Amino acid sequence: MATTTLTKAEDRVSAGHAARIDHVSKSFGGPEGPQLVLDDITLDVAPGEFVTLLGASGCGKSTLLNLVAGLDRPTAGSIETPGGRPALMFQEHALFPWLTAGKNIELALRLRGVPKSDRRAEAERLLELVRLAGAYGKRVHELSGGMRQRVAMARALAQDSQLLLMDEPFAALDAITRDVLHDELTRIWRETNISVLFVTHNVREAVRLAERVVLLSSRPGRIAREWTVAIDQPRRIEDTAVAELSVEITEQLRGEIRRHGQH
Repeated sequence: MATTTLTKAEDRVSAGHAARIDHVSKSFGGPEGPQLVLDDITLDVAPGEFVTLLGASGCGKSTLLNLVAGLDRPTAGSIETPGGRPALMFQEHALFPWLTAGKNIELALRLRGVPKSDRRAEAERLLELVRLAGAYGKRVHELSGGMRQRVAMARALAQDSQLLLMDEPFAALDAITRDVLHDELTRIWRETNISVLFVTHNVREAVRLAERVVLLSSRPGRIAREWTVAIDQPRRIEDTAVAELSVEITEQLRGEIRRHGQH
């Protein structure tokens, strides 16, 4: 029977992982019967590790992220997140437009149980962490796309989770803004030592950010291959080593797409 286990943060060290995905499969009902989307996925994310999930559209990357987030339950297998419920950041910023940047972050702090008297100072600290000092009172419509994603990142960090799940959070941004936010995310990850599970279909983005790249096959999603990214940080997306590994991974991805008849 499928289980999703959320254990206490103090168990994190003894458990030795921020997330453990153990033989997870997921099916959805369809007109022709159950459709298998994920098949026997086993994956651990270590404390403080940055892992990217890579694959073609429709391979189940976002489905797997939703399972780890506890938004859905696996059909088979189990998922453990010993540090507590993960924080989740979507492709769209999902900020409340009637609230200021600071109040959007304070909402997450309130849900976490932070006393009202402490929320503003903590929201301002998180805005400073994402390089938006002074933006506490700005409305969503006053912020650029990149700034909105920074606020969304600060709101996710406000949940004080040991694991941050990111579902293509920079896909809608222009290349320059995306590159800047790659730098910011790398800096925040290294400063906070948070574990990150990051979904993308962009091979260079996966290599630019991650310590480990996990490639999913398509229909159903299975782990096709993993790469350890032994390239020193900080990295640039145009670095030779990033480009070379991206070419290797892209060839593997193209092979998976051809194998499963996708175009």
